[in-house]
Amino acid sequence: MSSFVIIYYTALIAASCLAAYYKQRNVFMLLFSLTLVSFVLGIIGGAGALRFVATASFILALAAGTSYAFREFLILISKPGLAKELRTAPLTAAFGMFVIFTYAIAGIFAPWIAPHGEAEIIGQAFAPPDENMLLGADQLGRDMFSRIIYGARNSVGLALVATLLAFFMGALAGLLAAVKGGWFDQLMGRVADVIMSIPSLIFALLMLSIFGTGLHVIVVVVAIIYSPRVFRLTRAVAGNIVVMDYIEAAKLRGEKDWYLIRREILPNATAPLIAEFGLEFCFVFLLIAGLSFLGLGIQPPTADWGSMVRENATLISFGDITPLIPAAAIALLTVAVNFVVDWMLFRTSGLKEQ
Repeated sequence: MSSFVIIYYTALIAASCLAAYYKQRNVFMLLFSLTLVSFVLGIIGGAGALRFVATASFILALAAGTSYAFREFLILISKPGLAKELRTAPLTAAFGMFVIFTYAIAGIFAPWIAPHGEAEIIGQAFAPPDENMLLGADQLGRDMFSRIIYGARNSVGLALVATLLAFFMGALAGLLAAVKGGWFDQLMGRVADVIMSIPSLIFALLMLSIFGTGLHVIVVVVAIIYSPRVFRLTRAVAGNIVVMDYIEAAKLRGEKDWYLIRREILPNATAPLIAEFGLEFCFVFLLIAGLSFLGLGIQPPTADWGSMVRENATLISFGDITPLIPAAAIALLTVAVNFVVDWMLFRTSGLKEQ
């Protein structure tokens, strides 16, 4: 039995005993469950399996500690009302906010963070990592780390712009349909049904094949694809509000449609719309990454995570995980946004912990 195995089990059992002694029930259950799982995996996989479990546990503990510290930081710098809400945020939501903050910093300050330009060739094709290239080089000899940083600006920025446009179009149409009703409501509903009946990827490929792959074309096409989803939600939420007594009172006062939307409906529909914005961003982000992977998204030499996966996919055949790095960046941001959205939906659903 290796010294690592002895130290590993000793540390787990000692930590479990300390948690039990200080009556930390949740911590004890977590640690002792990990001890039992490690015992089974150790019998099956040996020391290698235990090293994997130890590494995974360390990463999870580091993420939990970072999330807790970031939540406390946000509480300290926030106003009292917001700080009270942040205290109820789970660590998963805090982790999501930390990841979003990190991506935002990387995207905004990409030229100062990245050691090289996004299209600068500084080495041989598929060069291994060294002191100048932390993640090695791509198929043209460009620094992968620098392109990952610039990809945060290009991929996330384009998805954010497309989401804002889709949300503006869909929310505006939904609010107007709820207020006006009649033929306008029916027309917008049928248009939304037609667009949603077409698979999003096929529709995007068709439109980009016809109109080209310029950034403005990508933004407009993606916004058209996802605006019906926003329309459906906004129409449903606003439809429940327009039948309220205070809306009828405002109409009797002679208020116009725009006043009803701005002052009466929109303030009461903000919470579900914000949560929907997060979900829409995930869908848009994944669609743009998929289009780039297929060669119809952001075009070279602009750094983009989807195209980076395609360009370096041949390395997977040689056991190199370099193509998985931009894929992991896409997955991490998607999971982080969903963590924050889940917390926001929990807050607005009325399911408060007692």
